[in-house]
Amino acid sequence: MRLISFKQGDGLHIGAITEKGVLDLSLVDETAPTDLGAVVKGGQLDSIAKMIRLAGNKAHHQIKDLKLALPVPSPGKILCLGLNYMDHVMEGPFEKQPFPAIFMRSSTSLVAANEPIIAPAVSETLDFEAELAVIIGRECKNLSEENALDVIAGYSCFNDGSVREFQRHTIQWTMGKNFDKTGPFGPVLVTPDELPEAASGLKIECRLNGRTVQSSTTDMMIFPVVETLVYITKAITLEPGDLVIMGTPSGVGHARKPPLWMKDGDLVEVDIEGIGILSNPVAAG
Repeated sequence: MRLISFKQGDGLHIGAITEKGVLDLSLVDETAPTDLGAVVKGGQLDSIAKMIRLAGNKAHHQIKDLKLALPVPSPGKILCLGLNYMDHVMEGPFEKQPFPAIFMRSSTSLVAANEPIIAPAVSETLDFEAELAVIIGRECKNLSEENALDVIAGYSCFNDGSVREFQRHTIQWTMGKNFDKTGPFGPVLVTPDELPEAASGLKIECRLNGRTVQSSTTDMMIFPVVETLVYITKAITLEPGDLVIMGTPSGVGHARKPPLWMKDGDLVEVDIEGIGILSNPVAAG
């Protein structure tokens, strides 16, 4: 399934992307759930799949006409990987890490597709980072390589917008990674059956004002999806609706000479093969 959340006058709706457009589940079944985040957290994706099968290949909308919402509006936890592509490690001041470098984002840093990323007035150093998002669908602890993929509800696109000046104030990255409205997420939740196992081998790109600034594949990760989930759950219980953000390849703005920062009036796109495009304008704070 390829699912989106979108807003209309009466509130949230869930849409399924078909060959013809977007199937509005509320127009298929008036009892259908309307909050995709709640569906993920409640483990109800199977019930949606049944509705889609019964509806066939209908479409009620085109995605370009919809006001898109976050696939999961209030994740309980957003765990992100730093330094997870070797080419990105080599373009910065750090060395390859022996374990996944985990940091956390807050839900107030998230931005829905097509909504503006807010470039903060206190710093011009707003950077782009195209990343794969893993959406957790089951509570889990102490995962193994054999069962780690079973807990994934789906995959999406993420832009780990980073205010580099604040990120480097201390050895902890939290401030620079959590400015309000700097972390675009979405718009499509793609279930695992639509993609290669563990979303491996997918082309991942970032474009700034139409220029490709990052380009790699997800099989270039140092710590791939399974290994990352096994490591995280040694310590942390993952819950439905949590996000694990898998790190960015090389090409980020801070590594360029001169640096390339996102600014008011820009348009940034994260494009992941098989998942889709996450597009956001940039606006001054």
